[in-house]
Amino acid sequence: MLSSLTTKKDIRSFSVSPENLTGEKGKGGLATEGSASWAARELGQGWKVNPYLVIQPGETATLADIKGQGAVKHFWITEVLPAGRLLILRIYFDGSEKPAVEAPLSDFFAHADSCDFRQLSSLAMCVNPAKGMNCYFEMPYYKSFRFEVENIGDRACNLYYQIDCEEKTLPEGSLYFHAQFRRVNPLPYKENYVILDNVKGCGHYVGTYLHWGVKSNGWWGEGEIKFYIDGDTDFPTICGTGTEDYFCGSCNFDVGGYREFCTPYVGMHKVGTTDDTYRCQKYFDMYRWHITDPVYFKEDLKVTIQALGWRSDGRYLPLRDDISSVAYWYSDNLDDEYPPFPDKDGLELI
Repeated sequence: MLSSLTTKKDIRSFSVSPENLTGEKGKGGLATEGSASWAARELGQGWKVNPYLVIQPGETATLADIKGQGAVKHFWITEVLPAGRLLILRIYFDGSEKPAVEAPLSDFFAHADSCDFRQLSSLAMCVNPAKGMNCYFEMPYYKSFRFEVENIGDRACNLYYQIDCEEKTLPEGSLYFHAQFRRVNPLPYKENYVILDNVKGCGHYVGTYLHWGVKSNGWWGEGEIKFYIDGDTDFPTICGTGTEDYFCGSCNFDVGGYREFCTPYVGMHKVGTTDDTYRCQKYFDMYRWHITDPVYFKEDLKVTIQALGWRSDGRYLPLRDDISSVAYWYSDNLDDEYPPFPDKDGLELI
């Protein structure tokens, strides 16, 4: 990437933020009234008058609604008061009525429990003190894009954000970015957890985030991840060997206890504590970015993972855990069918 900085390019850089909601040239910092009017009252226009949006309970705020052709290159956002899963992010491309991205804001950035900060350092996502959330997945658009956040909580939330973009002619065959959230609690006995299903078209799978709430004693990660590609039915083309193996660890992540780790492509960046009086179960946040090893599909894709622990006499134990995920992929299709999005109770971490 550093070598590409030496090449002349026909690109216009712009960003969308509360200080420039349209991203227009020379239109940043013009507000005379805004969310920080009181703080800027002695300085006036140009002095951080409208740096954040206030989203009221039940309100859906449009962060950006841009026409043209180009790509989102970086998305930074932070919530001043942690809202957990009560803020829902949706991203639309090229006038589609269906969101290509739909996930709780916290889960999209691989942090289901956003009230419990952990540093996340990777190529695709970073969560930095004090919970500055960053996404570096490129998001091409041919005609337009729109970012929305819905507040399903019962209190107002202040959002600071910046969406950094390039206005440019897209290379032929540029694909749309997608991210989809799912959650099952508890997982029915002997059922596989479905990370992604009903994806049609041509594209490639580029990442998985899992939030795993363990509801039993012992090791929980014997389950295999499976990728059903282009017509696979009962058996997949790609079958992993274990949950910790898929996330590029080994042997239960056990080095005298669980060890959190962050690398550019993979990590287990959060292990929930169990020493609080009323928190008796462990939970784990894990990510894997298929940046150098995308899973390509030409027609369709389904991704599942087993939930397996151990029972007596060296036998596997199908688990009934609380599992949620975000799948990330690129494809040429904006018309996939997804299951209904969970309601407020269905999102709550319990």
